[in-house]
Amino acid sequence: MVLAACGAPETKFRSYDGPAVTRIVVNKGERRMYLMNGETVLKAYDVGLGNEPVGTKRFEGDGKTPEGVYFIDRFNPDSAYHLSLGLSYPNIRDTAHARSQGRDPGGDIFIHGWGPEGRQLAPGKRDWTAGCIAVTDDEIEEIYAMVKGGIPIIING
Repeated sequence: MVLAACGAPETKFRSYDGPAVTRIVVNKGERRMYLMNGETVLKAYDVGLGNEPVGTKRFEGDGKTPEGVYFIDRFNPDSAYHLSLGLSYPNIRDTAHARSQGRDPGGDIFIHGWGPEGRQLAPGKRDWTAGCIAVTDDEIEEIYAMVKGGIPIIING
């Protein structure tokens, strides 16, 4: 005899049918991220940043979160940090600056959940990533459903 469970199976993938997110704005000084439709804030989140949060990312390993205009360019459903959305860092300017100093600009900058590492670090240390933008696992599920590829993300200092 097979018993069926009641309710829907647990999943980290949600659906969203509201207004389109047309851009993301991150204000590092406020530690806030806004999902926008035009000039309307659809959702706002508290965020954690790189472990060296002041200033813009310049080089691989500097622990800083980039500042400037980037784009959502990839989605990782198997992220070590629950789910993640990739940013188009480094851009041509970032790469040129780092190369002019004989350095590498780094990469793999994401908006991501906490995952196991964040659950250990985030409650006691707000800025704990290597340069990414972190939200809770529950919040990244919502963001992952709402955001489409190619939208701009503006990161202010």
